[in-house]
Amino acid sequence: MAETMNGLHRSHRCTEVDNTMLGNTVTLMGWVQKRRNLGSLIFIDLRDRSGLIQIVFDEPVVGAEGFRKATELRSEYVIAVTGTVQKRTAAVNENLKTGDIEIMAQDLRILSEAQTPPFPIEAGIHTKDEVRLKYRYLDLRRPDLQQNLMLRSKVAGIIRSFLLDEGFLEIETPMLQKSTPEGARDYLVPSRIHPGSFYALPQSPQLFKQLLMCAGYDRYFQIARCFRDEDLRADRQPEFTQVDMELSFVDMDDVINVTERLLARMFKEALGVDVALPMPRMTWQEAMDRFGSDKPDNRFGMELCDVSDVVKDCGFGVFTSALEQGGSVRGINVKGQGAMPRKQIDKLVEFAKGCGAKGLAYLCVQEDGGYKSSFAKFLSEEGLDKLVKAMDAEPGDLLLFAADCNKIVWETLGALRLHLGKELQLYDPSMFSFLWVVDFPQFEWSQEQERYVAMHHPFTMPHDEDLDLIDSAPEKVRAKAYDIVLNGCELGSGSIRIHQSDVQEKMFEALGFTKEEAHERFGFLLDAFSYGVPPHAGLAFGLDRTVMLMAGAETIRDVIAFPKVKDASCLMTEAPTPVDEMQLKELALSLRE
Repeated sequence: MAETMNGLHRSHRCTEVDNTMLGNTVTLMGWVQKRRNLGSLIFIDLRDRSGLIQIVFDEPVVGAEGFRKATELRSEYVIAVTGTVQKRTAAVNENLKTGDIEIMAQDLRILSEAQTPPFPIEAGIHTKDEVRLKYRYLDLRRPDLQQNLMLRSKVAGIIRSFLLDEGFLEIETPMLQKSTPEGARDYLVPSRIHPGSFYALPQSPQLFKQLLMCAGYDRYFQIARCFRDEDLRADRQPEFTQVDMELSFVDMDDVINVTERLLARMFKEALGVDVALPMPRMTWQEAMDRFGSDKPDNRFGMELCDVSDVVKDCGFGVFTSALEQGGSVRGINVKGQGAMPRKQIDKLVEFAKGCGAKGLAYLCVQEDGGYKSSFAKFLSEEGLDKLVKAMDAEPGDLLLFAADCNKIVWETLGALRLHLGKELQLYDPSMFSFLWVVDFPQFEWSQEQERYVAMHHPFTMPHDEDLDLIDSAPEKVRAKAYDIVLNGCELGSGSIRIHQSDVQEKMFEALGFTKEEAHERFGFLLDAFSYGVPPHAGLAFGLDRTVMLMAGAETIRDVIAFPKVKDASCLMTEAPTPVDEMQLKELALSLRE
């Protein structure tokens, strides 16, 4: 039967006890990890969020009743133990922080009994995710997840401390906002008081933080909850947390500088890792040309090489057709993999098709200097030699080529490069490599909407020298936008904001909005700007994704206490669920079959 604490107070967490406290009496509380009954002695590994410590029950010390209760203990029972700190009577456990000491129990209280859990409460278990997430409250007891969430808490504290020291003000913005659909889908909240009208949960605090700059608050930040109704991936959730900031009277270098120093402080204080500053910068165009990605992983080479000029007259229809249609032919050199079996190469071809490519051409440079290729018969010996030279290939190398429009070629080879980098272990997974990507295109064409959309958002300032191109050549306009990338993951994104009304009107026009549509969606912001707005800029980076990389976790689910699964549902609470008919009636809603 469970007992009460009855005035008992915990004196320490498990690993706060050490060998400087020998002979002291302590009171510990936590969960039973395991029990070993040796007859005359019972050993318990007691666990709390700090770690493990060994408890010894000896009947002459703990008494007959205490010893009897100790024999009843099972895994995950919650107990309180008072006892004396002593040197270990058995062998020292070098793997434990408390491995050279133990507690000789004098009193035991069983605070709560427990059923046998559906999986071991241990680090590194291989239980199915579905089971772990259904019993998330048990999963969260595991030491590796506890370490992740404690790291997250520590990082959030460092962020607050740094930004407050830098003169930022922490200000909360509304969770119930006006829906301004531009980008991902909004989560909508029906209004009971205004039937037929809806709030939207914030995709970001973008408009409100710009209004705070209009209001003169100068430097704002918020660790903000955000919501996007979009398809999930390993590093994406329908609700997530971002570190959001906005600054007035600054340029891009000012925002980058404060962000770099913040990240350096986070990694130093949380992980003991020194981050070299300033971080390197790369234009969007260079990133795409070299890595096929606007979030390049620069921990290893295997960069893309444009061989369009080399093969333009080669006679191989796949290459020449792509070039005739305005595309390109590019390749990667997989060093030392020229002897890769054909079956494995075929798998890479299928991988490329999964990225949208029609296929993948390959050329193996053999050790004797000969070539084995899927397209060698279309090229002369001289043509093959030129191609191999352009790819900086040596005997034993494998060359892989994609030919299509630039977008598909970049996406295919960029993804293939990352796949091979991981498969061939071409980088140190413990390394942290930061990079800024700058000068993004202002616009990108949306096939779905058949119009240009903002690559970042409609309030991003174009480069001054590109303003005249907005009407005549929007695809050439560069944005004053900047993304911070770590190990091939986009951590965050920011930009200089438009603060001139004529430029903003021009931007809306290029995006296909009439003046009436722009005012309907963003009228409150445009009205605010008419009362004097300072030049301003900002950035937001994902807290979940950043902590995931810091912790070395495979997915952001492992750094979020209660995450959703791929269909945006919660396996533990079973949300979302149907609601009462009365609730729908109050909201003036009816459901369509």
